[in-house]
Amino acid sequence: MKLKSVLCAATAVGLLAAANAQADTITIATVNNGDMIRMQGLTDDFTTKTGHKVEWVTLEENVLRQRVTTDITTKGGAFDIMTIGMYETPIWGKNGWLVPLNGLSEEYDVGDILPAMANGLSYDGTLYAAPFYGESSMIMYRTDLMKKAGMEMPDAPTWEFIRAAAKAMTDRDAEINGICLRGKAGWGEGGAFITAMSNSFGAQWFDMEWNATFDQEPWKKTLTFYKGMMDESGPPGYATNGFNENLSLFQQGKCGMWIDATVAASFVTNPKDSTVADKVGFALAPDTGLGKRSNWLWAWALAIPAGTQKTDAAKQFIEWATSKSYIELVAAKEGWANVPPGARTSLYENPNYKDIPFAKMTLDSILSADPNNSTVNESPYVGIQFAAIPEFAGIATEVSQEFSAAYAGQQSIDEALAKAQAITNDAMEAAGYR
Repeated sequence: MKLKSVLCAATAVGLLAAANAQADTITIATVNNGDMIRMQGLTDDFTTKTGHKVEWVTLEENVLRQRVTTDITTKGGAFDIMTIGMYETPIWGKNGWLVPLNGLSEEYDVGDILPAMANGLSYDGTLYAAPFYGESSMIMYRTDLMKKAGMEMPDAPTWEFIRAAAKAMTDRDAEINGICLRGKAGWGEGGAFITAMSNSFGAQWFDMEWNATFDQEPWKKTLTFYKGMMDESGPPGYATNGFNENLSLFQQGKCGMWIDATVAASFVTNPKDSTVADKVGFALAPDTGLGKRSNWLWAWALAIPAGTQKTDAAKQFIEWATSKSYIELVAAKEGWANVPPGARTSLYENPNYKDIPFAKMTLDSILSADPNNSTVNESPYVGIQFAAIPEFAGIATEVSQEFSAAYAGQQSIDEALAKAQAITNDAMEAAGYR
């Protein structure tokens, strides 16, 4: 009864007043991640409270980014809410392409959003997107396979340890791959992973004069190490695997380790979906001793494109979907382990959540990620797994395609890096950076 009262009180002022207003149907573009799918299943709660209906356009990550970018740059008007992240939000907010999220209700409590998330989703001090969930990346590993290999996972391992452990856990006859990592082309898929990894090897996208650095040794070390480890211990076809493919492999018991988004922790430990739910441990993303770990910082967030005729209804949905009361709703239906993580300070102060096995490691990973100081040597850009400049998405998509081709053995690492250098420098020169 107490939980029901909290739910009602937290939503009443911000949402019920809209029930008597004109009902709208809003169209939302979102990514096909588990938390977003769960949100769609709970949308009736929003409709009951407000009268507004929701139509969903659910897309694979790379396709979502392409669709929403095309729509907002051409003023297509296909969506009333877009699921975007820390890369797009400040750039689009600066351009005036998004509706500022001002005037959110007192009950919503904007100040409760984790500073790392609020800062990454703002431009010039104004919030332009609200985090549905926040994430860093970390190691998820099979405790039983690690024990069988005679090894013990440190809280903060090195890449050399991870490679040795992956090799020791690999059992090709049993279809167990020691490690599963993203290799899929796309700046936010395999591109994000290898960029975050490269930071720990001392690499960066640009020097202080905006010259590409793929012709330097740290990038060669990164790709050589990655491909060597994945050829030894990764799954067949890893060059085309992204988040969802590796999640499926891990849940089927086919991965000894997986380094990816912290949000995946609830999926791999959910006995409804994961065959290894009771055998999963967590550790910080690896380093090489140079002072930078290979974890990223990201939020999947909801934003309103400027020009929509349904701003009020869209704001009401964003309040509903990213609120404390939504977290309580998910907890009531699915359990605390399955609530959207990484967005609100209060979640990590909640006694119901503190003992969730991955909660502390998730928060530690988020807090250790510094987008303003992500590389070993000084760099001119903000961002960890991306450089926060408008040109980056196009450049990095092409570069990631060259890297994936190298992983698949279609070209050498040297060839991929030479092409990446040329692609990047040509684009930066055309954009006037050099």
